[in-house]
Amino acid sequence: MYFPGVEAFLAIVRTESISKAAELLHLSQATVSYRLKTLEQEMGGLLVERRKGAAKIRLTPKGENFFSIAERWDALWRETQILQASGSQLSLAISAAESISHFVLPPVYSLLNQHTPPIRLQIRTQHTQEAFDSIERREMDVAFVVREIVSPSVTVKPFFSEEMVLLRLAGPGRQAGDTVEMGELAAEHEVFINWNREFQFRHDQWWDPLCPSRVHLDTAGLIATFLKDARQWTIVPASIGAHMMRIGDFVLQKLSAPVPPRICYKVTHKFPNQALHDTLRILDQYLQDIFGVQ
Repeated sequence: MYFPGVEAFLAIVRTESISKAAELLHLSQATVSYRLKTLEQEMGGLLVERRKGAAKIRLTPKGENFFSIAERWDALWRETQILQASGSQLSLAISAAESISHFVLPPVYSLLNQHTPPIRLQIRTQHTQEAFDSIERREMDVAFVVREIVSPSVTVKPFFSEEMVLLRLAGPGRQAGDTVEMGELAAEHEVFINWNREFQFRHDQWWDPLCPSRVHLDTAGLIATFLKDARQWTIVPASIGAHMMRIGDFVLQKLSAPVPPRICYKVTHKFPNQALHDTLRILDQYLQDIFGVQ
């Protein structure tokens, strides 16, 4: 891929002008136009529409499809430059689901950040499918996800399991660790997060799916915003429950029916780059120290 052309294309998109792109890159307009034309020849079609008198450029359909690819090329090129400048410095690119990254992995992050020699860390929050795609494309080195996806090019191993607990505001008669009957919890007062398919299946057995809760969330970071009424309740992994106890007046309790534990998985490419061998070994040691992973 002709990187000067990619750089010129991205500058044109971001400034919406070839002349402004030239100013941004400290190049002449002719040079920017030449680089764009060379890239278009390589791509086999126009990426940018040229319209005389137009205040802003417009992308062709091919250019719109190429934009996200160009951004990835740009990110990889810059990482390559950093790697070349840093010599043999250790590095690790981690993709993680939001609830794992914020509530399970901080002790691991802390150890990696304090490691000697230093490890250059890149941490990206992604949903499970995005994480698997990133590992398959080798954009990320390791991913931590909340469900398995079958793929011939990746290895998936459980690294952590935690119980699911009932989280409510603290109040009279509510003791931590007490067992609560399912029938005591009204569906209309639930702050609902779908943790995984197994949880959804059991949930629909206990509470009528045709009587949904009023609040549905896809991020644990908003629980404290909505859990304001003594009647409200939510079911969360223990790591999130412990965090909520630290930041607010909440109580953790057990449910009368068994709730499937949440299993978190580590995902790596089946054939990781040789340069990652040492860093992945360090990561595995920290995972074993904290979670007992073999």
